[in-house]
Amino acid sequence: MGQRVAVFGAYGHTGRFVVTELRERGFVPLLLGRDESRLAASGLAYRVASVDDPASLDQALTGADAVINCAGPFASTAAPVIEAALRARIPYVDVAAEIEANVDTFAHFSEPARVAGVAVVPAMAFFGGLGDLLVTTAMGDWTSADEAHVAYGLSSWHPTAGTVAAGVVSRERRDGRRVRYTGGRLEYHVGEHDLPSLAWDFPPPLGRRRVLGEFTMADVVTVPSHLAIPEVRTYMAADAATDLTAAQAPVAVDESGRSAQTFTVDVVVRRGDTRRRVVATGRDIYAVSAPLAVEAVRRILAGQTRASGVASAGEIFDAPDFLRALSPSVSVDRHPDENRPELVTQNA
Repeated sequence: MGQRVAVFGAYGHTGRFVVTELRERGFVPLLLGRDESRLAASGLAYRVASVDDPASLDQALTGADAVINCAGPFASTAAPVIEAALRARIPYVDVAAEIEANVDTFAHFSEPARVAGVAVVPAMAFFGGLGDLLVTTAMGDWTSADEAHVAYGLSSWHPTAGTVAAGVVSRERRDGRRVRYTGGRLEYHVGEHDLPSLAWDFPPPLGRRRVLGEFTMADVVTVPSHLAIPEVRTYMAADAATDLTAAQAPVAVDESGRSAQTFTVDVVVRRGDTRRRVVATGRDIYAVSAPLAVEAVRRILAGQTRASGVASAGEIFDAPDFLRALSPSVSVDRHPDENRPELVTQNA
């Protein structure tokens, strides 16, 4: 029998993809959540647990080899599930895209996880994890860089209910402020105008597209957690950002539940006059979080790690090798240094 991996929030949109990925790769998923009727409908092994009841989490994780947390908002769920994982002495992985929740994980659990000898990997998903793996790969033999840029070319972005709820929590925590990573630190500020509009030259066939600057994602937490890059900036395709405000849920177009959404993640790191570029393409940002999270668990359980305690994807794993393991879900191309996209400021 395969290793047992608990999935907290197993009946959510991303959680269902994770459960399927675990089964396809020979793991035995153990479904966790607070709604017994939804858990039982899966026909798989399950246990009822709530973040408000530590004893229920302890009981739920009994006999599990690892836990993947797919239940947002992670501002509410990450800490209780991490604490339960530390008590159980099992690895913890989550798919949190919330900047503040990921900051909290590094701030509050780095030392307890190190002492317990337990791997804790936050943001092991499309936002935060994939970008970190790409930036780390682009860095190569560099030990530092001046800037890292992560541009998200999404064909559309129809958010899940969890994404919408997480966005509400993040806005409340920021109290109307914007967040960016500049000068080697996370900075909150009051924006006087709309987000800056820029033109980003994605590789063909996407080409030049309008993106929003200061559309800050979890990469500003994961990348600086282990790489000496004082400026980390993320960008979002303007059309996708507009879709996000409409809050229309993803629509499945095949039996796997994947949507028709496609993505291009274009990463550029600069040191002096030299730029390095790595590009990833694929389909459905929620579905692709499943192979990211499950491959992370597989590597941790197999001892294929480079760090202990709380660590981002690029720090704890061999980033180029990890990206290769994501094929065919994610295609990755490394571009020569002279292939340098330029950012051109446009009128917002």
